[in-house]
Amino acid sequence: MGDEIMLAASGTDSDFKGYLLDTHAFLWALKNPKRLGELARRIIENADTRLYLSSISAFEIMNKQRVGKLDPSYESVVENYTQYARRLGVDDLPLTLAHTYLAGSMGWEHKDPFDRLIVAQASLENLAIITDDAQIQVHPWIDTIW
Repeated sequence: MGDEIMLAASGTDSDFKGYLLDTHAFLWALKNPKRLGELARRIIENADTRLYLSSISAFEIMNKQRVGKLDPSYESVVENYTQYARRLGVDDLPLTLAHTYLAGSMGWEHKDPFDRLIVAQASLENLAIITDDAQIQVHPWIDTIW
């Protein structure tokens, strides 16, 4: 991995493990990579990058599809979620008791439960989040990439 990519997220933190894709970044990487930021796209396309996808992203995507809020262009992701995740080369990041406890208890005004869980996971697992979400980007506990 290029030093500038690693340093962009990790600074001097030797515990840095990789990158957690926000749900929209996962969808855009698969179906519309031009929507990704330049650095985000380079990181995702780098075969040496350690990418993670939260299990909450599957729930978020399926929930949006169920209530009619998922863009129809992502229907194939719903139908073949596991294959798309494999194709992108992401590792599954399951939710743990520690993740859910932190997400529910952290003093952050943002109410979106999916974002709260993703931030908690990134914080506890030493991951930078690849996201275009301004509310996540300003969270003081995590590094973000776009």
